[in-house]
Amino acid sequence: MKLRLPMPRWLTAYGTRFMPFADAASPELPMGRLLRLSLFQVVIGMVVALMVGTLNRVMIVELQVPTWWVALAVAIPMVFAPLRALIGYRSDTHPSALGLRRIPYLWTGTILLFGGLAMMPFALLLLSEAADPTLWAGQLGAGLAFVLIGAGLQVTQTAGIALANDLATEEKRPRVVALLYGMLLLGMIGSSLVFGWLLADFTPQRLVQVVQGAAVFVAVVNLVSMWKQEARQGKRGAREAGGFSTSWRELMGVPRMRRFLWTVALGSLAFSMQDIVLEPYGAEILGLDVGATSGLTALGAGGSMLAFVLSSRWLASGWHACRLAALGVLLGLPAFAMVIFAAPLASVALFRTGVLLIGFGSGLFSVGMLVTAMSFSNARLSGLVLGAWGAVQATSAGVAMALGGALRDAVSGLALSGRLGEVLQTPVTGYSFVYHLEVYLLFVVLIALGPLLRSSRAERPQPMLKLGLAELPG
Repeated sequence: MKLRLPMPRWLTAYGTRFMPFADAASPELPMGRLLRLSLFQVVIGMVVALMVGTLNRVMIVELQVPTWWVALAVAIPMVFAPLRALIGYRSDTHPSALGLRRIPYLWTGTILLFGGLAMMPFALLLLSEAADPTLWAGQLGAGLAFVLIGAGLQVTQTAGIALANDLATEEKRPRVVALLYGMLLLGMIGSSLVFGWLLADFTPQRLVQVVQGAAVFVAVVNLVSMWKQEARQGKRGAREAGGFSTSWRELMGVPRMRRFLWTVALGSLAFSMQDIVLEPYGAEILGLDVGATSGLTALGAGGSMLAFVLSSRWLASGWHACRLAALGVLLGLPAFAMVIFAAPLASVALFRTGVLLIGFGSGLFSVGMLVTAMSFSNARLSGLVLGAWGAVQATSAGVAMALGGALRDAVSGLALSGRLGEVLQTPVTGYSFVYHLEVYLLFVVLIALGPLLRSSRAERPQPMLKLGLAELPG
Protein backbone atom coordinates (compact mmCIF):
# COMPACT_ATOMS: atom_id res chain seq x y z
CA MET A 1 0.00 0.00 0.00
CA LYS A 2 1.50 3.31 -1.09
CA LEU A 3 1.24 6.29 1.17
CA ARG A 4 0.63 9.50 -0.79
CA LEU A 5 1.25 12.70 1.10
CA PRO A 6 -0.75 15.68 -0.13
CA MET A 7 1.38 18.47 -1.55
CA PRO A 8 1.05 21.66 0.51
CA ARG A 9 -1.16 24.23 -1.16
CA TRP A 10 1.42 26.99 -0.70
CA LEU A 11 4.00 24.89 -2.55
CA THR A 12 1.62 24.34 -5.44
CA ALA A 13 0.77 28.03 -5.60
CA TYR A 14 4.26 29.49 -5.34
CA GLY A 15 6.49 26.69 -6.62
CA THR A 16 6.36 27.67 -10.27
CA ARG A 17 6.78 31.32 -9.33
CA PHE A 18 10.15 30.92 -7.65
CA MET A 19 11.56 27.81 -9.38
CA PRO A 20 13.23 28.77 -12.68
CA PHE A 21 11.75 27.04 -15.73
CA ALA A 22 9.22 25.12 -13.61
CA ASP A 23 6.51 25.90 -16.18
CA ALA A 24 8.55 24.41 -19.04
CA ALA A 25 6.89 21.04 -18.43
CA SER A 26 3.75 19.92 -20.23
CA PRO A 27 1.56 16.81 -20.24
CA GLU A 28 3.48 15.61 -23.30
CA LEU A 29 6.85 16.28 -21.61
CA PRO A 30 6.61 16.01 -17.79
CA MET A 31 9.22 17.73 -15.65
CA GLY A 32 10.91 14.49 -14.59
CA ARG A 33 11.41 13.36 -18.16
CA LEU A 34 12.51 16.85 -19.24
CA LEU A 35 15.10 17.08 -16.46
CA ARG A 36 16.43 13.63 -17.32
CA LEU A 37 16.72 14.58 -20.99
CA SER A 38 18.55 17.78 -20.09
CA LEU A 39 21.34 15.79 -18.44
CA PHE A 40 23.12 15.64 -21.80
CA GLN A 41 23.61 19.40 -21.47
CA VAL A 42 25.22 18.90 -18.05
CA VAL A 43 27.71 16.59 -19.77
CA ILE A 44 28.38 19.17 -22.49
CA GLY A 45 28.95 21.85 -19.85
CA MET A 46 31.39 19.65 -17.97
CA VAL A 47 33.41 18.86 -21.11
CA VAL A 48 33.52 22.54 -22.14
CA ALA A 49 34.67 23.58 -18.66
CA LEU A 50 37.37 20.92 -18.73
CA MET A 51 38.71 21.95 -22.12
CA VAL A 52 38.34 25.72 -22.12
CA GLY A 53 38.97 26.29 -18.42
CA THR A 54 41.07 23.67 -16.66
CA LEU A 55 43.09 22.08 -19.48
CA ASN A 56 43.63 25.46 -21.12
CA ARG A 57 45.31 27.00 -18.08
CA VAL A 58 47.20 23.83 -17.05
CA MET A 59 48.70 23.27 -20.50
CA ILE A 60 49.80 26.91 -20.86
CA VAL A 61 51.06 27.66 -17.34
CA GLU A 62 52.00 24.33 -15.69
CA LEU A 63 53.02 22.30 -18.78
CA GLN A 64 54.53 25.30 -20.62
CA VAL A 65 52.80 24.51 -23.91
CA PRO A 66 52.79 27.55 -26.28
CA THR A 67 49.56 29.56 -26.10
CA TRP A 68 49.04 29.45 -29.86
CA TRP A 69 49.21 25.64 -29.85
CA VAL A 70 46.73 25.36 -26.97
CA ALA A 71 44.40 27.85 -28.68
CA LEU A 72 44.58 25.79 -31.87
CA ALA A 73 43.97 22.52 -30.00
CA VAL A 74 40.97 23.91 -28.10
CA ALA A 75 39.61 25.36 -31.36
CA ILE A 76 40.01 22.03 -33.19
CA PRO A 77 36.65 20.75 -31.85
CA MET A 78 34.99 23.58 -33.74
CA VAL A 79 36.22 22.14 -37.04
CA PHE A 80 33.12 19.97 -36.94
CA ALA A 81 30.81 22.88 -36.10
CA PRO A 82 29.85 23.59 -39.75
CA LEU A 83 28.59 20.01 -39.93
CA ARG A 84 25.91 20.72 -37.33
CA ALA A 85 23.50 21.84 -40.03
CA LEU A 86 24.09 18.55 -41.88
CA ILE A 87 23.77 16.58 -38.62
CA GLY A 88 20.46 18.30 -37.87
CA TYR A 89 19.17 17.61 -41.37
CA ARG A 90 20.18 13.95 -41.29
CA SER A 91 18.57 13.45 -37.90
CA ASP A 92 15.39 15.02 -39.32
CA THR A 93 15.29 12.42 -42.09
CA HIS A 94 17.19 9.47 -40.59
CA PRO A 95 15.79 6.18 -42.04
CA SER A 96 16.54 4.16 -38.91
CA ALA A 97 15.84 0.44 -38.93
CA LEU A 98 14.80 0.82 -35.27
CA GLY A 99 12.34 3.62 -35.99
CA LEU A 100 14.48 6.23 -34.21
CA ARG A 101 15.77 9.59 -35.47
CA ARG A 102 17.69 11.45 -32.75
CA ILE A 103 18.85 8.71 -30.36
CA PRO A 104 21.35 7.08 -32.80
CA TYR A 105 23.11 10.43 -33.14
CA LEU A 106 23.08 11.02 -29.39
CA TRP A 107 24.69 7.64 -28.82
CA THR A 108 27.29 8.22 -31.54
CA GLY A 109 28.24 11.55 -29.98
CA THR A 110 28.57 9.91 -26.55
CA ILE A 111 30.97 7.28 -27.91
CA LEU A 112 33.11 9.98 -29.54
CA LEU A 113 33.24 12.01 -26.32
CA PHE A 114 34.22 8.98 -24.26
CA GLY A 115 36.94 8.03 -26.75
CA GLY A 116 38.47 11.49 -26.77
CA LEU A 117 38.49 11.81 -22.98
CA ALA A 118 39.91 8.29 -22.60
CA MET A 119 42.80 9.17 -24.93
CA MET A 120 43.56 12.55 -23.35
CA PRO A 121 45.31 11.33 -20.14
CA PHE A 122 48.05 9.49 -22.06
CA ALA A 123 48.75 12.61 -24.13
CA LEU A 124 48.92 14.72 -20.96
CA LEU A 125 51.43 12.33 -19.41
CA LEU A 126 53.69 12.71 -22.43
CA LEU A 127 53.31 16.50 -22.34
CA SER A 128 54.12 16.62 -18.63
CA GLU A 129 57.49 14.88 -19.22
CA ALA A 130 58.46 17.58 -21.75
CA ALA A 131 61.07 15.27 -23.32
CA ASP A 132 61.96 16.12 -26.92
CA PRO A 133 61.68 12.52 -28.25
CA THR A 134 58.11 12.14 -26.96
CA LEU A 135 56.84 15.73 -27.03
CA TRP A 136 55.55 15.39 -30.58
CA ALA A 137 53.62 12.24 -29.62
CA GLY A 138 51.99 14.04 -26.71
CA GLN A 139 50.95 16.97 -28.88
CA LEU A 140 49.66 14.64 -31.61
CA GLY A 141 47.70 12.57 -29.08
CA ALA A 142 46.21 15.67 -27.47
CA GLY A 143 45.22 17.03 -30.87
CA LEU A 144 43.51 13.75 -31.82
CA ALA A 145 41.73 13.64 -28.47
CA PHE A 146 40.43 17.17 -29.00
CA VAL A 147 39.21 16.15 -32.49
CA LEU A 148 37.17 13.26 -31.07
CA ILE A 149 35.81 15.42 -28.26
CA GLY A 150 34.86 18.13 -30.74
CA ALA A 151 32.99 15.75 -33.01
CA GLY A 152 31.18 14.28 -30.00
CA LEU A 153 30.18 17.71 -28.72
CA GLN A 154 28.67 18.81 -32.03
CA VAL A 155 26.77 15.57 -32.68
CA THR A 156 25.45 15.21 -29.13
CA GLN A 157 24.26 18.77 -28.67
CA THR A 158 22.64 19.09 -32.11
CA ALA A 159 20.70 15.83 -31.81
CA GLY A 160 19.78 16.48 -28.17
CA ILE A 161 18.35 19.95 -28.76
CA ALA A 162 16.48 18.69 -31.83
CA LEU A 163 14.98 15.87 -29.74
CA ALA A 164 13.85 18.35 -27.08
CA ASN A 165 12.37 20.50 -29.83
CA ASP A 166 10.43 17.47 -31.08
CA LEU A 167 9.06 16.58 -27.65
CA ALA A 168 8.08 20.08 -26.51
CA THR A 169 4.88 21.79 -27.57
CA GLU A 170 5.19 25.00 -29.60
CA GLU A 171 4.26 27.34 -26.77
CA LYS A 172 6.67 25.62 -24.35
CA ARG A 173 9.71 25.49 -26.64
CA PRO A 174 11.33 28.78 -25.54
CA ARG A 175 11.08 27.68 -21.89
CA VAL A 176 12.41 24.22 -22.69
CA VAL A 177 15.38 25.68 -24.54
CA ALA A 178 16.08 28.05 -21.65
CA LEU A 179 16.01 25.10 -19.27
CA LEU A 180 18.40 23.12 -21.48
CA TYR A 181 20.89 25.95 -21.56
CA GLY A 182 20.43 26.52 -17.86
CA MET A 183 21.48 22.90 -17.34
CA LEU A 184 24.47 23.49 -19.63
CA LEU A 185 25.59 26.35 -17.41
CA LEU A 186 24.86 24.32 -14.28
CA GLY A 187 27.18 21.64 -15.63
CA MET A 188 29.88 24.23 -16.28
CA ILE A 189 29.52 25.79 -12.82
CA GLY A 190 29.45 22.53 -10.89
CA SER A 191 32.25 20.86 -12.81
CA SER A 192 34.47 23.96 -12.64
CA LEU A 193 34.13 24.05 -8.87
CA VAL A 194 34.83 20.31 -8.62
CA PHE A 195 37.83 20.54 -10.95
CA GLY A 196 39.21 23.48 -8.98
CA TRP A 197 38.83 21.56 -5.73
CA LEU A 198 40.39 18.36 -7.08
CA LEU A 199 43.32 20.20 -8.67
CA ALA A 200 44.05 22.59 -5.80
CA ASP A 201 47.21 20.53 -5.14
CA PHE A 202 48.12 20.07 -8.77
CA THR A 203 50.08 17.09 -10.03
CA PRO A 204 50.03 15.58 -13.55
CA GLN A 205 48.81 12.29 -12.07
CA ARG A 206 45.88 14.03 -10.37
CA LEU A 207 44.96 15.69 -13.67
CA VAL A 208 44.96 12.28 -15.40
CA GLN A 209 42.59 10.89 -12.76
CA VAL A 210 40.24 13.85 -13.18
CA VAL A 211 40.06 13.39 -16.96
CA GLN A 212 39.48 9.64 -16.61
CA GLY A 213 36.64 10.29 -14.17
CA ALA A 214 35.12 12.75 -16.62
CA ALA A 215 35.11 10.08 -19.35
CA VAL A 216 33.16 7.66 -17.15
CA PHE A 217 30.75 10.43 -16.13
CA VAL A 218 30.01 11.20 -19.80
CA ALA A 219 29.07 7.60 -20.65
CA VAL A 220 26.89 6.99 -17.59
CA VAL A 221 24.99 10.28 -17.54
CA ASN A 222 24.29 10.36 -21.29
CA LEU A 223 22.94 6.83 -21.13
CA VAL A 224 20.53 7.89 -18.37
CA SER A 225 19.60 11.01 -20.35
CA MET A 226 18.59 9.25 -23.57
CA TRP A 227 16.89 6.22 -21.98
CA LYS A 228 13.36 5.81 -23.47
CA GLN A 229 13.18 9.44 -24.61
CA GLU A 230 12.18 8.83 -28.22
CA ALA A 231 9.23 6.68 -29.23
CA ARG A 232 9.89 4.07 -31.88
CA GLN A 233 8.15 4.63 -35.19
CA GLY A 234 7.92 2.70 -38.40
CA LYS A 235 11.04 2.45 -40.50
CA ARG A 236 11.18 5.33 -42.95
CA GLY A 237 12.24 4.97 -46.52
CA ALA A 238 14.95 6.81 -48.41
CA ARG A 239 15.54 10.51 -47.83
CA GLU A 240 13.54 12.94 -49.94
CA ALA A 241 14.70 14.00 -53.39
CA GLY A 242 17.05 16.95 -53.55
CA GLY A 243 18.53 16.14 -50.17
CA PHE A 244 20.42 18.59 -48.01
CA SER A 245 21.18 21.15 -50.72
CA THR A 246 17.49 21.68 -51.52
CA SER A 247 16.58 22.03 -47.84
CA TRP A 248 19.47 24.45 -47.30
CA ARG A 249 18.35 26.67 -50.19
CA GLU A 250 14.85 26.66 -48.74
CA LEU A 251 16.23 27.69 -45.37
CA MET A 252 18.30 30.52 -46.84
CA GLY A 253 15.16 31.77 -48.60
CA VAL A 254 13.49 32.50 -45.27
CA PRO A 255 13.29 36.29 -44.73
CA ARG A 256 16.06 37.72 -42.52
CA MET A 257 17.71 34.29 -42.09
CA ARG A 258 21.05 35.44 -43.52
CA ARG A 259 21.03 38.59 -41.38
CA PHE A 260 20.26 36.49 -38.32
CA LEU A 261 23.11 34.03 -38.95
CA TRP A 262 25.59 36.87 -39.53
CA THR A 263 24.52 38.46 -36.23
CA VAL A 264 24.99 35.17 -34.39
CA ALA A 265 28.46 34.81 -35.93
CA LEU A 266 29.59 38.32 -34.98
CA GLY A 267 28.20 38.08 -31.46
CA SER A 268 29.80 34.70 -30.80
CA LEU A 269 33.10 36.03 -32.13
CA ALA A 270 32.93 39.08 -29.86
CA PHE A 271 32.12 37.18 -26.67
CA SER A 272 34.32 34.10 -27.26
CA MET A 273 37.71 35.55 -28.17
CA GLN A 274 38.57 35.98 -24.49
CA ASP A 275 37.79 32.35 -23.59
CA ILE A 276 41.28 31.08 -24.36
CA VAL A 277 43.18 33.91 -22.63
CA LEU A 278 41.01 34.62 -19.59
CA GLU A 279 42.49 31.98 -17.23
CA PRO A 280 46.11 32.62 -18.32
CA TYR A 281 45.45 36.35 -17.83
CA GLY A 282 44.33 35.71 -14.27
CA ALA A 283 47.30 33.42 -13.63
CA GLU A 284 50.11 35.39 -15.31
CA ILE A 285 49.01 38.96 -14.64
CA LEU A 286 47.00 38.72 -11.39
CA GLY A 287 48.77 35.71 -9.84
CA LEU A 288 45.75 33.40 -9.38
CA ASP A 289 46.39 29.68 -8.74
CA VAL A 290 44.82 26.70 -10.58
CA GLY A 291 41.82 26.47 -8.27
CA ALA A 292 41.09 30.19 -8.56
CA THR A 293 41.34 30.26 -12.35
CA SER A 294 39.14 27.16 -12.65
CA GLY A 295 36.62 29.07 -10.56
CA LEU A 296 36.56 31.80 -13.22
CA THR A 297 34.72 29.42 -15.55
CA ALA A 298 32.14 28.85 -12.81
CA LEU A 299 31.87 32.60 -12.25
CA GLY A 300 31.23 33.37 -15.93
CA ALA A 301 28.79 30.47 -16.21
CA GLY A 302 27.04 31.73 -13.07
CA GLY A 303 26.50 35.07 -14.76
CA SER A 304 25.07 33.29 -17.79
CA MET A 305 22.83 31.20 -15.53
CA LEU A 306 21.44 34.37 -13.95
CA ALA A 307 20.85 35.72 -17.45
CA PHE A 308 18.89 32.61 -18.42
CA VAL A 309 16.73 32.79 -15.30
CA LEU A 310 15.93 36.47 -15.81
CA SER A 311 15.48 36.16 -19.57
CA SER A 312 12.77 33.54 -19.13
CA ARG A 313 10.79 36.00 -17.03
CA TRP A 314 11.46 38.96 -19.32
CA LEU A 315 10.45 37.03 -22.43
CA ALA A 316 7.26 35.91 -20.72
CA SER A 317 6.45 39.54 -19.84
CA GLY A 318 6.64 40.61 -23.49
CA TRP A 319 10.24 41.48 -24.28
CA HIS A 320 11.29 40.56 -27.78
CA ALA A 321 14.17 38.12 -28.14
CA CYS A 322 16.27 40.51 -30.24
CA ARG A 323 15.90 43.25 -27.62
CA LEU A 324 17.18 40.79 -25.04
CA ALA A 325 20.20 40.02 -27.22
CA ALA A 326 20.90 43.75 -27.67
CA LEU A 327 20.86 44.29 -23.91
CA GLY A 328 23.44 41.53 -23.52
CA VAL A 329 25.71 43.19 -26.09
CA LEU A 330 25.44 46.55 -24.33
CA LEU A 331 26.36 45.00 -20.97
CA GLY A 332 29.42 43.43 -22.57
CA LEU A 333 30.98 46.87 -23.10
CA PRO A 334 31.54 47.78 -19.41
CA ALA A 335 32.32 44.12 -18.66
CA PHE A 336 35.37 44.05 -20.93
CA ALA A 337 36.41 47.49 -19.65
CA MET A 338 36.53 46.06 -16.10
CA VAL A 339 38.75 43.19 -17.23
CA ILE A 340 41.08 45.61 -19.03
CA PHE A 341 41.46 47.96 -16.04
CA ALA A 342 41.92 45.09 -13.56
CA ALA A 343 45.60 44.80 -14.57
CA PRO A 344 46.76 48.41 -14.02
CA LEU A 345 44.68 48.61 -10.84
CA ALA A 346 45.90 45.15 -9.68
CA SER A 347 42.30 44.43 -8.64
CA VAL A 348 41.21 40.80 -8.57
CA ALA A 349 37.73 41.88 -7.44
CA LEU A 350 37.30 44.12 -10.49
CA PHE A 351 38.52 41.30 -12.72
CA ARG A 352 36.03 38.84 -11.26
CA THR A 353 33.20 41.36 -11.55
CA GLY A 354 34.05 41.81 -15.23
CA VAL A 355 34.07 38.04 -15.77
CA LEU A 356 30.66 37.74 -14.10
CA LEU A 357 29.23 40.53 -16.26
CA ILE A 358 30.71 39.03 -19.44
CA GLY A 359 28.92 35.79 -18.63
CA PHE A 360 25.68 37.68 -17.96
CA GLY A 361 25.83 39.63 -21.22
CA SER A 362 26.81 36.56 -23.22
CA GLY A 363 23.93 34.62 -21.67
CA LEU A 364 21.37 37.27 -22.65
CA PHE A 365 22.72 37.35 -26.19
CA SER A 366 22.65 33.54 -26.48
CA VAL A 367 19.08 33.24 -25.20
CA GLY A 368 17.86 35.99 -27.50
CA MET A 369 19.46 34.47 -30.58
CA LEU A 370 18.36 30.92 -29.76
CA VAL A 371 14.73 31.93 -29.19
CA THR A 372 14.90 33.86 -32.47
CA ALA A 373 16.22 30.72 -34.18
CA MET A 374 13.30 28.70 -32.88
CA SER A 375 10.87 31.28 -34.25
CA PHE A 376 12.11 30.33 -37.75
CA SER A 377 11.65 26.60 -37.23
CA ASN A 378 8.95 24.32 -38.52
CA ALA A 379 8.25 20.65 -38.02
CA ARG A 380 10.07 19.58 -41.18
CA LEU A 381 13.19 21.73 -40.85
CA SER A 382 13.52 22.03 -37.06
CA GLY A 383 16.75 20.05 -36.93
CA LEU A 384 18.24 21.97 -39.86
CA VAL A 385 17.39 25.37 -38.35
CA LEU A 386 18.88 24.50 -34.98
CA GLY A 387 21.82 22.85 -36.70
CA ALA A 388 22.51 25.99 -38.74
CA TRP A 389 22.31 28.17 -35.64
CA GLY A 390 24.62 25.83 -33.73
CA ALA A 391 27.05 25.55 -36.66
CA VAL A 392 27.42 29.31 -36.99
CA GLN A 393 27.75 29.85 -33.24
CA ALA A 394 30.25 27.05 -32.64
CA THR A 395 32.33 27.85 -35.73
CA SER A 396 32.58 31.49 -34.71
CA ALA A 397 33.52 30.51 -31.16
CA GLY A 398 36.25 28.20 -32.46
CA VAL A 399 37.65 30.85 -34.78
CA ALA A 400 37.51 33.37 -31.94
CA MET A 401 39.44 31.16 -29.53
CA ALA A 402 42.14 30.34 -32.07
CA LEU A 403 42.38 33.99 -33.10
CA GLY A 404 42.49 35.17 -29.49
CA GLY A 405 45.42 32.92 -28.63
CA ALA A 406 47.33 33.76 -31.81
CA LEU A 407 46.83 37.51 -31.39
CA ARG A 408 47.87 37.39 -27.76
CA ASP A 409 51.13 35.60 -28.65
CA ALA A 410 51.87 37.85 -31.64
CA VAL A 411 51.19 41.15 -29.87
CA SER A 412 52.99 40.03 -26.70
CA GLY A 413 56.03 39.07 -28.77
CA LEU A 414 56.12 42.49 -30.40
CA ALA A 415 55.57 44.29 -27.10
CA LEU A 416 58.19 42.40 -25.09
CA SER A 417 60.75 42.87 -27.85
CA GLY A 418 60.30 46.65 -27.54
CA ARG A 419 58.92 47.17 -31.04
CA LEU A 420 55.73 48.80 -29.71
CA GLY A 421 57.54 51.22 -27.45
CA GLU A 422 58.75 51.22 -23.86
CA VAL A 423 55.30 51.94 -22.39
CA LEU A 424 53.79 48.78 -23.92
CA GLN A 425 56.76 46.55 -23.06
CA THR A 426 54.76 44.41 -20.62
CA PRO A 427 52.98 41.00 -20.72
CA VAL A 428 49.64 42.79 -20.25
CA THR A 429 49.76 44.28 -23.76
CA GLY A 430 48.88 41.08 -25.63
CA TYR A 431 45.90 40.34 -23.41
CA SER A 432 44.69 43.95 -23.49
CA PHE A 433 44.78 43.97 -27.30
CA VAL A 434 42.41 40.99 -27.43
CA TYR A 435 39.95 42.58 -24.99
CA HIS A 436 39.97 45.90 -26.85
CA LEU A 437 39.26 44.10 -30.13
CA GLU A 438 36.24 42.40 -28.54
CA VAL A 439 34.87 45.78 -27.45
CA TYR A 440 35.07 47.03 -31.05
CA LEU A 441 33.34 43.87 -32.29
CA LEU A 442 30.45 44.43 -29.87
CA PHE A 443 29.71 47.76 -31.57
CA VAL A 444 29.59 45.90 -34.91
CA VAL A 445 27.10 43.44 -33.40
CA LEU A 446 24.84 46.31 -32.34
CA ILE A 447 24.84 47.57 -35.93
CA ALA A 448 23.97 44.09 -37.24
CA LEU A 449 21.09 43.80 -34.76
CA GLY A 450 19.45 47.03 -35.94
CA PRO A 451 17.43 45.65 -38.90
CA LEU A 452 16.32 42.63 -36.87
CA LEU A 453 15.01 44.92 -34.16
CA ARG A 454 13.23 47.14 -36.68
CA SER A 455 11.52 44.23 -38.44
CA SER A 456 10.56 42.55 -35.17
CA ARG A 457 8.90 45.75 -33.95
CA ALA A 458 6.94 46.06 -37.20
CA GLU A 459 5.78 42.43 -37.28
CA ARG A 460 5.19 41.72 -33.58
CA PRO A 461 3.98 44.81 -31.74
CA GLN A 462 4.36 44.05 -28.04
CA PRO A 463 5.86 45.63 -24.91
CA MET A 464 9.59 45.96 -25.56
CA LEU A 465 12.62 47.24 -23.70
CA LYS A 466 13.44 50.69 -25.05
CA LEU A 467 17.13 50.59 -25.98
CA GLY A 468 17.03 52.91 -28.98
CA LEU A 469 18.75 50.41 -31.26
CA ALA A 470 16.13 49.98 -33.95
CA GLU A 471 17.28 53.11 -35.73
CA LEU A 472 20.90 51.95 -36.11
CA PRO A 473 22.06 51.69 -39.76
CA GLY A 474 21.85 48.29 -41.42
